[in-house]
Amino acid sequence: MTDHLRSTIEAAVASEDGWRSAEARAAVTETLELLDKGHVRVAEQDADTGDWVVNEWTRQAILLMFRQAEMETIEVGPYEYHDKVALKTDYASQGVRVVPPGTARHSAHLERGVVLMPGYVNVGARVGAGTMVDTWATVGSCAQIGSNVHLSGGVGIGGVLEPAGATPVIIEDDCFIGSRSIIVEGVHVGRGAVVGANTVLTRSTPIIDVTGDEPVEVRGHVPAGAVVIPGTRPKEFPAGTYQLPAALIIGTRTESTNAKTSLNDTLREFAVQV
Repeated sequence: MTDHLRSTIEAAVASEDGWRSAEARAAVTETLELLDKGHVRVAEQDADTGDWVVNEWTRQAILLMFRQAEMETIEVGPYEYHDKVALKTDYASQGVRVVPPGTARHSAHLERGVVLMPGYVNVGARVGAGTMVDTWATVGSCAQIGSNVHLSGGVGIGGVLEPAGATPVIIEDDCFIGSRSIIVEGVHVGRGAVVGANTVLTRSTPIIDVTGDEPVEVRGHVPAGAVVIPGTRPKEFPAGTYQLPAALIIGTRTESTNAKTSLNDTLREFAVQV
């Protein structure tokens, strides 16, 4: 079934007016419904290689939807919205807790046990079982958040619908993201990592492991189990030396049979602000 949807959507994208056809509209509607129910996803991990692969046609379907849909008034109790995308509904049957005015849009998928405080989950995103999206945290379009993750208050997870081929932000299972942290531009945070409060991670942010004799720098990827805090490093300019933002890996989270105890121990051991 998905092969037919994929070919229909790809053909609609390739044609100047293909998005207008009844077949394209039906394919978009069905794809968004599959995303909403969790039967397909924008990005998934290859079981053999561990690499994350983007299902580009699902993202194309979301983009087509914005061209096809008309603005409409959406009333939810005392709230009124004016938008092209319906809100998710029927949380009770899905085993999801949503605290007013927490909001998720249709085509986002929240697995059983998710707690959505007054935060926001955008189109095409996926949030894994047992994850907490805390107050004013934002999960951007198509972002992939794993199971048993804590997105603390005010965390900003960036979205990605364009450009084609770009990878969504990926936060793997068992991560802790400290309050007011910002993770954007397809940054990948490995399983069990701890990101301290106010850390900003973009594709160009130097992520520097300072635990050894010499610094080791990566960009766009936080290794599994890493403990990361905000930092700076000097850069020479004609007007003088100034400190530019960086992220510092100051340790590695230890293994434990009790993940919660392990997290609490890690936060204390490295004095990580949350």
